[in-house]
Amino acid sequence: MAVQAVPTKGNLMNTKKSLALAKNGYELLDRKRNILVREMMTLIDHANAIQEKIDSAYDEAYIALQTANITNGFCEDISNAVPIEDGLQLDSRSVMGVEIPILTIDESDNQNFMYYGARTTNSAVDKAYLLFTKVKELTVELAEIENSVYRLADSIKKTQKRANALKNIMIPRFEETVKFITDALDEKDREEFSRLKVIKRKKLRDSAET
Repeated sequence: MAVQAVPTKGNLMNTKKSLALAKNGYELLDRKRNILVREMMTLIDHANAIQEKIDSAYDEAYIALQTANITNGFCEDISNAVPIEDGLQLDSRSVMGVEIPILTIDESDNQNFMYYGARTTNSAVDKAYLLFTKVKELTVELAEIENSVYRLADSIKKTQKRANALKNIMIPRFEETVKFITDALDEKDREEFSRLKVIKRKKLRDSAET
């Protein structure tokens, strides 16, 4: 129910301004929501494609690892020579005020550098190493996309909630208040007009009697 504001022209003007701002705010929020939804759907499609690549890369990498274990012996000691990845860098970009992460692996590190001795290994070990390096890069890319989708989905939810509040609560409330004030002022004008007509008739009658 609308707040029963005092029916004055000043309040009518202020309420109309508030109504216009609410409608403009709703349009901006709706536009923001649509842009975020499009961005999220694009990322979801990309995530699905990356997930397929990761599944395929894991299959290839584990087959290569099995081959390396068979032809070169178990590779546990060799794997210990590969350092833990610490070149992951985090940056961000903004989409309609939503901070979207950008993950990269430090390119200063040579991803194709072999940390183990070539004389004690064979090409199967090299293949397994390169394939797992590919898996690592795809996993970083997928992590970036999934985190972006989560942030976008959260922002879409909040934006939709604000838009709904404007559309279903604030805008109808302002419209009802405008109608209430307008009707009250119109009624006041009609009463004033009727009062003036009565006064005019009385004056005419008094003038005729004299």
